[in-house]
Amino acid sequence: MAKDFIGYQALTDSALRGVVRDALRRIEKSGLIGAHHFYLTFKTHADGVDIPEFLKEQYPDEMTIIIQHQYWALKVKEDYFEVTLTFKKLPAPLHIPFAALTAFFDPGVQFGLQFRAEGDAAKPATGPVMVPNAPSEPAETQAPEPVAMKPAAPEKAPEKALVEKPAPGEVVSLDSFRKK
Repeated sequence: MAKDFIGYQALTDSALRGVVRDALRRIEKSGLIGAHHFYLTFKTHADGVDIPEFLKEQYPDEMTIIIQHQYWALKVKEDYFEVTLTFKKLPAPLHIPFAALTAFFDPGVQFGLQFRAEGDAAKPATGPVMVPNAPSEPAETQAPEPVAMKPAAPEKAPEKALVEKPAPGEVVSLDSFRKK
């Protein structure tokens, strides 16, 4: 294979990180609209990442945050974004460079991007991958499929939603607790 002197991989990666930046800029101005909400996965020790020490200890390599209902002070700049989220009932400001992102997913419209983290040159150059039919939640946060289902209730009985209690520390969507 011929050497790529133009650097298409880096150009594509930069352009797709711009998609994330532009999506965040839209919600910075207008807030989240409709079913949109974002899962952002990033390298916790990447250059420029500034998060509380207890989060770096809890997530020594990679962390996924969700921007949905409770986020504050979202500021989007050219190379990074800042947002305040609550952890352990305490507000925590996060400063995340776009170069630290490894994945972006909007389950509201089933759109996702996966990036090679900066400095991962030793890994195969798969680059950004569009994930149009990705699962509704990132794989590491999905609950296991139930093995057995409860028998259906009689037709006249009111329907009750079966909600499993999540494991401690597991990220769950509030939608699983809402009546439909």
